[in-house]
Amino acid sequence: MSAAPLKIAIAGLGTVGGGTVELLHAQAELLAARAGRTLAVVACAALARPDHLPLGEARFFTDARAMAREAEYDVLVELIGGADGIALDIVTAALERGRSVVTANKAMIAHHGVTLARLAEKTGAVLGFEASVGGGIPVIKALREGLAGNRVNRVMGILNGTCNYILTTMREQGRDFADVLAEAQKLGYAEADPSFDIDGVDTAHKLAILASLAFAMPVDIKRVACEGIRHVSALDIRYADELGYRIKLLGVAGRTEAGIETRVYPAMVPLSFPLAHVNGVFNAVVTEGDFVGRTVLEGRGAGAHPTASAVVADLMDIARNRTTPTFGVPVERLAEQPAAPAGSHRSAFYIRLMVRDEPGVFADIAAVLRDERVSMEQVIQRGRSPSEIVPVVMTVHETDEAAMMRAVDRLAALASVAEPPRLIRIEAL
Repeated sequence: MSAAPLKIAIAGLGTVGGGTVELLHAQAELLAARAGRTLAVVACAALARPDHLPLGEARFFTDARAMAREAEYDVLVELIGGADGIALDIVTAALERGRSVVTANKAMIAHHGVTLARLAEKTGAVLGFEASVGGGIPVIKALREGLAGNRVNRVMGILNGTCNYILTTMREQGRDFADVLAEAQKLGYAEADPSFDIDGVDTAHKLAILASLAFAMPVDIKRVACEGIRHVSALDIRYADELGYRIKLLGVAGRTEAGIETRVYPAMVPLSFPLAHVNGVFNAVVTEGDFVGRTVLEGRGAGAHPTASAVVADLMDIARNRTTPTFGVPVERLAEQPAAPAGSHRSAFYIRLMVRDEPGVFADIAAVLRDERVSMEQVIQRGRSPSEIVPVVMTVHETDEAAMMRAVDRLAALASVAEPPRLIRIEAL
């Protein structure tokens, strides 16, 4: 084996950084045989040197910025996180030196991906980010390379394991959102401040990256419409089961006549569709190409070893001198695409109303839907309540989202409606 070792500097030795060091050590012979050269960790940076990791003779830094400037390496692996600050500083410094970068940082790529890709092209470096979306699922390679012969029309997926765990547990155990969220925090699946996950921001970052790859457009987090899962109740999940659906937080990007849609929202997914059966902390991505048709990728979306697997996949490409433009085409060929206007989305919908059990309620509801040209498909209403407040659940046929939103506002204003209506899209697959 005559090729020089690939010299790697790792910034961040937390969950993913530690997992990457462990994988490189445990699989050293396998990786060398496949790459034709060894992959050697020559420097690392963290607040303190962890004794449990097999770092060997790697030079240790407590200042990641100093490591990026001073260490001798071929590839910087950035596993600190955050859209800006230290992570952006060290990645920029490495690329300016002509050193390649591998990162799991979806926020940084979603906010600064185009700028960093342009810098990489200028200096002849590689910017790898397979680990930024889907953990161990090789979705970046699938879109950028495996589907290169296709015009991708749609990409969608379950991209956040925390939300999927919460929704799965709510369904399996009949528990409310707040209760399951508290448990997820205790188990380490959710952060102390879970808003990044449960409000859909994490999914939006990942979707912005997938949309750029799918549609050859600049990655732009600002164009992703985002809705989280705080309002999903155990009652809604029970009705979804009865109607033949599972509620999942989806990221969906697709071509429409009105432009490119990029949206994150909880949706009712038919039981006949693969995403309905992706449970717990697993992720899955579905793509639709004009020649290949539909493809489905599923796997662990987070964790030390699955994410480390994706990091090492990028390192192996660099070790083999296999390069592809960062977003599938050179930066100058990333073309702005028109965004579908807000409210232009068409969908079927589930709506739950908590109403006072009194005469004339259905007539008032029907009048509102008629006026907005929203057509009911089915209605569920059973029994009476001692409190005289009962749920009325409806599904409606495909309609313009703008019309549905107007109807919801009018329904909320009815004297017989005791709580804000709950609206969930039914995903057309």
